[in-house]
Amino acid sequence: MRLSGKTAIITGGINAMGQASAILFAKEGAKVVLADVDDTGGAKVVTTIESRGGSAFFIHADVSIASEAENLIKVTNDKFGIIDVVLNNASLPHKPTSIENLTESLWDRVYAVNVKSIFFIAKYAVPLMKKNGGGVIINRASMAGVRPRENSSAYSSSKAAAIQLTKSLALDLAQYNIRVNVINPSAVDSPGLLKVIADDADVAEAKKVLTESLPLKCMPTPEDVAYAALYLASDEAKMLTGICINVDAGRGI
Repeated sequence: MRLSGKTAIITGGINAMGQASAILFAKEGAKVVLADVDDTGGAKVVTTIESRGGSAFFIHADVSIASEAENLIKVTNDKFGIIDVVLNNASLPHKPTSIENLTESLWDRVYAVNVKSIFFIAKYAVPLMKKNGGGVIINRASMAGVRPRENSSAYSSSKAAAIQLTKSLALDLAQYNIRVNVINPSAVDSPGLLKVIADDADVAEAKKVLTESLPLKCMPTPEDVAYAALYLASDEAKMLTGICINVDAGRGI
């Protein structure tokens, strides 16, 4: 198993990509700590993992708040004694919104979840990783941070910031054997993300248009993103830091 004996925190662990990553990481031997604000959803994912023989633990945490991010790291370290991997999967998209209609509160919330949470988790996890001789941080950004979508200025710019933050952390932390990488999915085939892009009545049409726009003519799934995260978390990727893996069916070409 590729993550045998490792402890892995997954923020935003209840969304589609978080769940897929949690289930896969547990299957590969990790002790998974799920962080989210959805307690009911968290309990369901833990039950799913445990029913398959895996190990999972849920902590209620809004990681865009410093005190809650700090508590997540403390509780995990107190329970398991080590933090090997952090997957910063928490993410907040927004429906297409022109700049003149974009509110300050939405802008601030998008940046808090998509950027500030990465800062908070690193701030509190890195000292423990240094003490333990290394670790892995994986951030989920988006292809929107590379090729902006129309009327997505808050989301796209926040994901570009997450990419640059990843590279900065990778440079700063390499000397401590802490690898930091980023995954850029394109739009992923999950009901929640598709509903952000289109109204309920237009989800099927939106999916068709998105699929046809991709060179591989197939939308990535949450599991596709999870497998990229698994690779980056594993020792197979021990020479990789500061890189972006685009799970995008060719959108970035």
